[in-house]
Amino acid sequence: MIIDMNYWGKVIKNVVILALTLICVYLGFKLAIFYIPFLIAFIISLILEPCIRFIMRKTKLRRKTSSIIVFVTAIIIIVGLVVWAGITLVSEASNLLTSLNIYFEKGYEIFQNLLNKFDFSNFHIPETIMTALQNSAMDFLGTLTEWVKNVLTNAINFLTSVPTIGVYAVVALLSLYFICVDKVYMIDQLEHHLPKRWVKKIGIHLKEIVKILGGYLKAELTLVGISFIICLIGLYIFHFAGFNIQYPLLMALIIGFVDLLPIFGSGTFMIPWAILTACSGDFNLAVAILVLWAIMSVVRQCLEPRIVSGNIGIHPIFTLISMYTGFKFIGVLGMIIGPIILIILKNIFATFIDKGVVKSIFER
Repeated sequence: MIIDMNYWGKVIKNVVILALTLICVYLGFKLAIFYIPFLIAFIISLILEPCIRFIMRKTKLRRKTSSIIVFVTAIIIIVGLVVWAGITLVSEASNLLTSLNIYFEKGYEIFQNLLNKFDFSNFHIPETIMTALQNSAMDFLGTLTEWVKNVLTNAINFLTSVPTIGVYAVVALLSLYFICVDKVYMIDQLEHHLPKRWVKKIGIHLKEIVKILGGYLKAELTLVGISFIICLIGLYIFHFAGFNIQYPLLMALIIGFVDLLPIFGSGTFMIPWAILTACSGDFNLAVAILVLWAIMSVVRQCLEPRIVSGNIGIHPIFTLISMYTGFKFIGVLGMIIGPIILIILKNIFATFIDKGVVKSIFER
């Protein structure tokens, strides 16, 4: 039997390229999380870049002067928002943490009332199964309560850990300043130290990835930001109007996070919240929550076609798989990072995917 070395050499080469690319993407995200202050600074610099260019174009000032003006203005706004949000979140999270047992008992009471409203005698359900069902509900509520306690405790510890926050903030601010002021110098240094062939190939892929991924993230973050602001304003109106909304900022952040997840939406949280509120007897608040959700949905549906210029071309089932994979690897944050990695891989392996991945590797 004659072995075609050219064919198997091509197969091995394709497999190695595929494996190395997956490893590089994985390590890239690990490094991005490790160097999170620099990543935050880089993202903010991308947002500030159009403002810097606008000032340079209108005032004819040098890049350094324009960058300092934009940098100082942005820092004042960011610090103000972060201080307000930090104080409010610590206060709301602390209050919620002390009241969790009350909500646990209330949740179990609602469940018991729902069970009592149904006549299970017609279904001939054994008593042992009913007891097991009640115990399971109790265990589920207990587990959920413990999970929420851990999340809130970790969040409070992080927000109140001044040294950690201080180091992150200082590193991020200094990085943001240098990136804004010396962007041209940094790009020149990168091109100087890398081979021209690498720079050309990386540049092509990077431009495509930034174009597709940047457009996708910009559109999604804009929509989520608008939904978050509407939700926050609505919840504060309900709070001041006398409705039982004790944690408006915390609830708005939770709804915004759920809305950020692909496939999911604000209704994933708000509809069950309205149902539970109605079951507890507060029908006015339930209706108010549904009205707020309807407003958010209408605004999103109106803005989405204009903001999202194109589809990323990924079927929802693959998005769901990427979210689950990300969740299994790095937890809740992975549900956001998973689809982002999928978009990057789709761009890098566009040729393989168009032809068929397995076919591209093994076809002669």
